[in-house]
Amino acid sequence: MAEKSPPSANYRTWPVIVALAIVSLPLVLMYAYLFIDTITDKQPASLIPDSITFRHWSFLWQTPPARPNIWLVTLNTLIFTANTTAVVLLVSSMAGYVLSRLNVPARGFFLAGVMVLHAFPSVTLIIAIFIVLQMVGLYNSLIGVILVKAAIDLPLGIWLMKGFYDAVPWEIEMAGVVDGASRFRVWRSLVLPQVRPAIMALALFSFLSSWGEFILPQVLAPGSQVQVLSVYLSGLIADDNNFNFGTFKAVGVFYVIPVLLLYGFFHKYLMNIYGGGNKG
Repeated sequence: MAEKSPPSANYRTWPVIVALAIVSLPLVLMYAYLFIDTITDKQPASLIPDSITFRHWSFLWQTPPARPNIWLVTLNTLIFTANTTAVVLLVSSMAGYVLSRLNVPARGFFLAGVMVLHAFPSVTLIIAIFIVLQMVGLYNSLIGVILVKAAIDLPLGIWLMKGFYDAVPWEIEMAGVVDGASRFRVWRSLVLPQVRPAIMALALFSFLSSWGEFILPQVLAPGSQVQVLSVYLSGLIADDNNFNFGTFKAVGVFYVIPVLLLYGFFHKYLMNIYGGGNKG
C-alpha cells in the first residue's frame, strides 16, 4: 500500500502553489482573452465583445487567396516535427549509451566535438547548409529540413542522454550480461526503461523546438507545397494587401493548441526528472 504524505507536507506546499498560480494568472488571462478575441466581434475602441462570430476561423474550411491549404501546412508541420523528433531520439539514445558505457576510441575528443557543434547557432551555418542541400538535391524538400534540424538538435540530445545513462547503476547491466543477454538486448530491455523520463523530456524538447522552428523551413523549404505553420503564420504578416489581424490571431491559437495538448500529456514525465526518475 502506498504511503500517504504527512499533513505537514501539504501545508508546506500550498503557499508555493498559490504563488505560482498568481504569477501565472496574467499569462492564462492573456491566452483566454486571445481565444475569446478570435470568436467575437467588437468595436475598435471597446474591450467588450459585441457578438460571437467564427469568420476569423474560416481558414479551416476556406483557403485564402494566394495561400496554401491550412491542412496541408499542418500535415507538413507534423511530418517535419515527428520525423525530426524520431531521428533525434533514436540517434541520441544510442550515441548517449555508447559514450556513457563503452570505451570507444577518441571518446573524449568526440565528446568535446559534440559540445563545439552545440555552440554554433543554426543561423551561422545557414549559407553552407543551403549550398549543400542544393548540391545533393534536397533543397525545398521536407527531407532536407528534417535532416538539418535533427543534426542541429543532436548534440544537446546526446549530452542529455549520456548524463542519464551515467546515473544508471552498472549492476543492472551486469545482471543481464551474466544471464547471457546481448549488449543490445541489455540496452533495450534493461537500461532504456531506467531513463524513460529523459526520453520523454527529450521528445518534448525536440518536438517543441521543431514545431517552433522558422529560419530553417523559411530558407531551405520556401515552396508552398512544403510550407510549415511557422512560415504560414509569418506569411500572413508579410501580406500587407490582405492582412487580417483576426485571422492572424486565430491561426496563432490554432498553432499553439498542439503544444498545449502535448505538454498536458508529458508534464508528469518532466516532473519525474526532478523527482528522481524511475526506480530500477
